[in-house]
Amino acid sequence: MSDTSEASREPVVTPVRVVIALCLIAPFVAMLWVGSYAKADPAFIGIPFFYWYQMAWVLLSTVLTVIAYQLWQRDQRARRGGTK
Repeated sequence: MSDTSEASREPVVTPVRVVIALCLIAPFVAMLWVGSYAKADPAFIGIPFFYWYQMAWVLLSTVLTVIAYQLWQRDQRARRGGTK
C-alpha cells in the first residue's frame, strides 16, 4: 500500500467537520438542558413556552441536520478530488 492511501483514510479535523458536529450536537444540548425551558412564560399564541420551545427545536433540528448532511457531502466530494 502506498502512503497516500493510508494518509487519506486518517480522521482529519477540519473547520467544516467542526461545524457539522455543532449542527448535530446543538439539538441534544438544547433538549437535555431542561432547566432552560421548564417554564410557562413567555407564551406564544396561547401556547406555554415549554411546548413551543420543544416544537421549535423539532423544526430547527431538521434544518441543522440538512445543513450538516450537505456540508458532509461537500466535504466528501472535496476529499475525493471533485469526482462524481
